[in-house]
Amino acid sequence: MFYKTDRISLRQVEPIDAHTIFRWENDTEIWHVSDTVSPYSLYQIEQFILNSEDIYTSKQIRLMIDSIETKESVAIGAIDIYDFDPHHLRAGVGIVIDQAHRNKGFAEEALKLLEQYCFTFLELHQLYCFIAANNTQSILLFSKRGYSLSGTRKDWLLQDGKWIDQLHFQLINPKHYV
Repeated sequence: MFYKTDRISLRQVEPIDAHTIFRWENDTEIWHVSDTVSPYSLYQIEQFILNSEDIYTSKQIRLMIDSIETKESVAIGAIDIYDFDPHHLRAGVGIVIDQAHRNKGFAEEALKLLEQYCFTFLELHQLYCFIAANNTQSILLFSKRGYSLSGTRKDWLLQDGKWIDQLHFQLINPKHYV
């Protein structure tokens, strides 16, 4: 167990998670939020899991979000740190919650736990994310957690034959002083 609340915990991805991640990564309904354009094989996902190194080497980490409300914990999502920059003390954040578990507050809890990890353990100065302007759920989630809109990339994403702006949100660590 990594970080946890009464309802969820974050943990390192394990080989047993390959089939769940395979399902999420190949769900074409959510490809537009991750810029995915081709499917992943189960083998590719298994290799990603087996070759996951520490965040300082790979500059990324995927953490599984487990529901711990029942006797057996169940993976309900994943939260990623990407483009980890230990020199400038920043990283990007991405999150996915399984369709069956959305709109229940799990994403906000997981994001809060990830922020605690990033700001206290990794001592990052800031976290950021890029969100399509039409992704109202993600905009609401990150805004609710205190992320500020810091920029807009006009006509950045092509979705269903239409150009969509991409929004850049940042959260500065309020306790980080260099």
